[in-house]
Amino acid sequence: MRRPGRRRRPATGAAVGRVPALIVIPAACALALLVLPLIGLLARAPWTDLTERLTSDSVTTALRLSLTTATIAMLACLVLGVPLAWLLARSNFRGRRLVRALVTVPLVLPPVVGGIALLATFGRTGVVGEPLFDVFGWQVTFTTTAVVVAQTFVALPFLVLAVEGAVRSADARYDEVAASLGASRWWTFLRVTLPLAGPGIASGAVLAWARALGEFGATITFAGSLEGETRTMPLEVYKTYQTDAPGAIVVSLVLLVVSIGVLAAMRERWLGGVAA
Repeated sequence: MRRPGRRRRPATGAAVGRVPALIVIPAACALALLVLPLIGLLARAPWTDLTERLTSDSVTTALRLSLTTATIAMLACLVLGVPLAWLLARSNFRGRRLVRALVTVPLVLPPVVGGIALLATFGRTGVVGEPLFDVFGWQVTFTTTAVVVAQTFVALPFLVLAVEGAVRSADARYDEVAASLGASRWWTFLRVTLPLAGPGIASGAVLAWARALGEFGATITFAGSLEGETRTMPLEVYKTYQTDAPGAIVVSLVLLVVSIGVLAAMRERWLGGVAA
């Protein structure tokens, strides 16, 4: 018989000091690549007239529009994406791999191409847009609705993939117990599956919101850049940079602060327990 011995403890602090330079150097370069542009943005910001630029009508209007449309897009992603993620995680239907591949297409599709695809679908002469306009007189393109559609299109995969992973990792035996006690599939989904996948849903919602907030290519192609209606913060940065580079830096700082603030707050509130 093998004599019981002491369990070997995994190396912690001592091993960190022996990390080879071939790992440290590229890791440091990666960190520098991520941090240096932010430092450059802060270094070039016009701090002397920052308040005046921040309170301009164009900036406040674009910020308000961005926050509103990104939030609506996030809610649309939740309503549409959570059921789709559940189907991908818990159902065994034919063509599931194809559906998952189609869900990930917007992740690799250039945003401008996505905008052109939306234009071909929902434009005045589009596959869906032409009947909508002819029958109801409703034009989607170059409206605030088009902004929300574009943001939802690019943000939905982030939520679906995050929620699918959370539902897969949740123990399916709880669903089986609920079913054995007479619960319907709908009740089980609402009261068992969703709470178990809550952190993943919160994470996906945060990612979807951040992606919607930063959307540029599909928005400018599909919705245009109309002040107060479709000109979101990324479009305001682009427009301002054409004539006023310091002003564009100020707008970029606003977008950066809002994004980091919301992500940090949401992670602390919803994802802290998972990280712990």
